[in-house]
Amino acid sequence: MGQRGDRLHVQISVGDDVVGVRVVGEIDVASVGVLRAALWAAPARPVLRVDLSGVRLLSAAGVRALAAAHLRVRARGGELVLADPDPVVARVLRVTGLHRVIPVVESLASTPCSRAELVACA
Repeated sequence: MGQRGDRLHVQISVGDDVVGVRVVGEIDVASVGVLRAALWAAPARPVLRVDLSGVRLLSAAGVRALAAAHLRVRARGGELVLADPDPVVARVLRVTGLHRVIPVVESLASTPCSRAELVACA
């Protein structure tokens, strides 16, 4: 399952405990709608893992979309986790303080982690 914009591609994989969202491209005001639609369309699971390793740019619009998705997932009793951000994106997460609100992990595995394995992926 996936969604594509001109500058952004989002792919969703669904597991028993984890929904993995792989994002590739630039998240800005022009493409944030694709990301937002994918995050809202993701089925409810204990963990929503957003792989940011393919994201080259994260604008304020993208930060707001991730923060809103975090609140939505928490309201359903789940947890949003950001994985493997590019150094430029990791800096945006630190500067905005979003890394204090949403866990940011660096995983060694290419598959999404289950909730029990979340600590092992860090």
